Amino acid sequence: METPSSAPLAALVQMTSGIDPAVNLATIDRAVADAAGRGASMVFLPEMSLLLDRDRQRSAAHILREADSTWPAALQDIARRHAIWLHSGSMPLLSDDGDRRVNRSHVIAADGRIMARYDKIHMFDVALPSGENWTESAAYAGGTAIEVVDTPLGRLGLSICYDLRFPELYRALVDQGAELVAVPAAFTVSTGEAHWHVLLRARAIETGCHILAAAQAGTHADGRATYAHSVIIDPWGTVIAEAAATNHAGDMGYDLLLAAVDAGALTRARQAIPLARSRSVRAIKL
Repeated sequence: METPSSAPLAALVQMTSGIDPAVNLATIDRAVADAAGRGASMVFLPEMSLLLDRDRQRSAAHILREADSTWPAALQDIARRHAIWLHSGSMPLLSDDGDRRVNRSHVIAADGRIMARYDKIHMFDVALPSGENWTESAAYAGGTAIEVVDTPLGRLGLSICYDLRFPELYRALVDQGAELVAVPAAFTVSTGEAHWHVLLRARAIETGCHILAAAQAGTHADGRATYAHSVIIDPWGTVIAEAAATNHAGDMGYDLLLAAVDAGALTRARQAIPLARSRSVRAIKL
């Protein structure tokens, strides 16, 4: 079935964020202007869009409490100037007590108001077959609250990257009325090749939600490499838009992925397979 022409348009920004926040902000501003010019209702940035730097000592000079940071206000100004809703992907900030960092998303309305905040719950503490070892919890504190917010695209549930591996979070978001879910990410290449598409499609299918996953791409200034493949998936699990494995925007510094978010697709998927009605609450004896 064709998507109605009245369905709102989502825009995902795929970029290669580095260790200079000013450069990253300039790229974001260009990308948001581009999305607004193409008629998008809302723009989604990748995880750590403002600063991607695994050198914790070097990055410390940039990472402040939200009340002291210039980053949220800069994104609010971008949303306001381009008259478009904006999902920040995420940014590193200090927790309110200043003791540890948090990985925080913001949803910003077209008038610049911050409508929601979400701190990544699940920390990326892994030892991968590739030999990579990551201990996000060494510097970051996990969030404790789920977040769902009304947007021009529908009721949006918030998650970040490694959260993707925990389906109970997505079920909780649906229980709070989520109709689509943001999954900004900076997936490693090895885990992306193995799990990115299958996990995202599974979350779409089991929740009956659109999934909007804006991703980091390529080789970054801090030396890491990320998987790219930003993707929009409909509630039936169909990939309706996908970015390339690397950015091809030249000096613009980003790729832009656009797709209509059809509320009818959600209705059809949930009517065809009524998970909420079919779910058993009875104990299963093994």
